[in-house]
Amino acid sequence: MSYRLLPTLALCLPLLMAFPNDSQAQPATTLAPSAPLSDYAGTYQDAPGTTLEIVSGHELFAVQDDAKYRLHPTGPDEFANAWGQKIPFRRDTHGQISGYTQNGVFHPRLKPTVSPQSAALAFPRPAGSPTYRYHPPIHLHDGIPVGDIAHSDLGLATANAIATSILDLTYPDVHSVLLFQHGKLVFEEYFYGYSVSRTHQLRSATKTVVSTLAGIAIDRGALHGPSQPVLPLLPYSAYDHPDPRKASITVGNLLSMSSGLDCNDHSSTSPGRENVIDETPDWVKATLDLPLIHDPAASAAYCSGGVAVVGRVTELAVHQSLPAFAKANLFTPLGIAPSDRSWNYNLTSADREYSQIHLRPRDMLKLGILFANHGRWHGRQILSQAWVADATAEHSHVENVSYGYFWWRPWLNAETPSGPVKIDLVAAQGNGGQKIYLVPQFDLVAVFTGGAYNVDGTPPNAIMAKIILPALITHHPSNSVPSPSVPRLTPSPAAPNSPQ
Repeated sequence: MSYRLLPTLALCLPLLMAFPNDSQAQPATTLAPSAPLSDYAGTYQDAPGTTLEIVSGHELFAVQDDAKYRLHPTGPDEFANAWGQKIPFRRDTHGQISGYTQNGVFHPRLKPTVSPQSAALAFPRPAGSPTYRYHPPIHLHDGIPVGDIAHSDLGLATANAIATSILDLTYPDVHSVLLFQHGKLVFEEYFYGYSVSRTHQLRSATKTVVSTLAGIAIDRGALHGPSQPVLPLLPYSAYDHPDPRKASITVGNLLSMSSGLDCNDHSSTSPGRENVIDETPDWVKATLDLPLIHDPAASAAYCSGGVAVVGRVTELAVHQSLPAFAKANLFTPLGIAPSDRSWNYNLTSADREYSQIHLRPRDMLKLGILFANHGRWHGRQILSQAWVADATAEHSHVENVSYGYFWWRPWLNAETPSGPVKIDLVAAQGNGGQKIYLVPQFDLVAVFTGGAYNVDGTPPNAIMAKIILPALITHHPSNSVPSPSVPRLTPSPAAPNSPQ
């Protein structure tokens, strides 16, 4: 797939909290469109052998691989993407749009229609849908108990407020919301054509799955632990920019984004930024070829290349591909069926899915429940409690946010009548609003998926800060006293510390 019309993949910028600033996109000045947006809708030729759809709704946006990217009008028959790049459209002699031009290349419109799946991304629910009414989640015999939100700490008013705020576009492009509290899934809603059975791209939330698999490999003794140096585990005989300090880079350094390599996805000058590494034939070698600019563990920067190294080291240690290892040791134990997931994982420039996982939101929830339950799933210790505690503990600061082992440790300012209340979280997250939040003090796991790609702000954080957390604070005011740091998910002394 080609993202030439679309911004590069990156995490989104949250608001109202200490979350990483991962979006550098600045749209061009927006003008009122001079023609109906429907004029530009259709399926276009993109790179050879690929197409791109442009959909009109309240706004114009491009769709590729189910991802939605806004286009802002900047002049007659001209739009700009999130990076401010101008995209002029061309009309034929009959006044119909015939294509668009980018970087001097003309991309013809193949047909004026788009797929139903892409068309559904224009509105939260189809026109004429009935007024929202809460219904408890359906029991699917998938290992997730369900309940009624009216009988939970959240209350029915919270369900109505969440759904209404998405449907009235206060918080646009939220594809799903799942709330699991006190051992039951009490809220589950889907929007923009998504459903309980449809998978969703996780984007950088995939990093948390990679960390979990590294943890399982450590639990089984295939990897010795976070302090293990990585270079002896790999087959390369030499690296560019030789430096004796490279020999001290450990698995833990990579998991905490503190390898010291010149790898920063959010620096336009870093030779290890994601869109540079992605175009190399071997992401692992390209990452370790980078020069060191800090001693390992001395400083941290958001580095997707390090995730590739952790994944490859895990594969070599367990003598399996990472998806095969995940199937046997994580997905199958959690009841995640092959038909409910996809993961193209080869760590080369040929991987235009960028090695991200697609899962159903319910299966994202299972991962969150696994960590909230200290690695146990229905009585089985899938992941050691020690690793859960270590992975979610602070090991570095990335963009001024506390960071674990591919888990973020942010906080949100919950908005209450008496003023903001700081609530600490543990979070897996990816561009567009893919979130798995763990809120230990309220026994809550919340999952969001979304399509707010490469924009300044992400609706899930606002929904948490303005609706969900205030409701829980009201119900449990004594639990809202901010702690000095994110609660560590410490193991229970009564339970075993290693997998059974």
